[in-house]
Amino acid sequence: MKKPATKKHFEWRQKSIVEYAYLVKHIAYRFARRLPSSVLFDELISAGSLGLIDAVDKFDHSKHVSLKTYAQYRIKGAILDELRSMDTYSRSMRKKIQDITKATKKIEDEKGSPATDLEICESLEVDLETFQDMLTNIHGAAVLSLDEFIKTKKNDSFSQTRFQSGIKGEDNPADHFDREELKAVLAKTIQTLTKKEQMVVSLYYYDELTLKEIGEVLSLTESRICQIHTAVLIKLKARLADIEI
Repeated sequence: MKKPATKKHFEWRQKSIVEYAYLVKHIAYRFARRLPSSVLFDELISAGSLGLIDAVDKFDHSKHVSLKTYAQYRIKGAILDELRSMDTYSRSMRKKIQDITKATKKIEDEKGSPATDLEICESLEVDLETFQDMLTNIHGAAVLSLDEFIKTKKNDSFSQTRFQSGIKGEDNPADHFDREELKAVLAKTIQTLTKKEQMVVSLYYYDELTLKEIGEVLSLTESRICQIHTAVLIKLKARLADIEI
């Protein structure tokens, strides 16, 4: 039976929520600067606040490294859950993603090397401009990056939080996913991307630049970076499809 909260615990709870409230706004802002304008900032704040309260209520001093670290993890998770629930992809958009993914995987299974845009175009029977427009439209409809894109055979999503953990080596104490295995899988898979694609991944997920800022670094338009980013996600989806994690 759970022990009733003491006055001391209640005071600690209230103090902790107030002390770490700034994390909600900080994390929500980092999400908002990458999301379509249709996603309201207040919705991210609301979801993040619930994540913070949940973190404080579930924090276990004997299991978790620090409340701040645990709160950051729970806030990110709560915001990602809220974004998932929005589900902005239409059936036709999902079909396009599926078609591109299948084409990419088929080409790479047959030739044993990365599929080029032109090869994918040929498989889809579309011209390069049409293919790039497809990538732009897919990216424009997205509210999540890697989340809901990449899944293992067990149908477990790699969330953006987990993906960045694999890239940056962060340790989320509440995450039971084998981070070291994820890092190895991602490192091997990312090495198959082109140098430009690897740069986009690094700048977006490690340095956390916006697509516009990446375009400025690489001297490309924001639209072109959107296309490259979306193509990377689909390629990763295709290449991780057969991996058992």
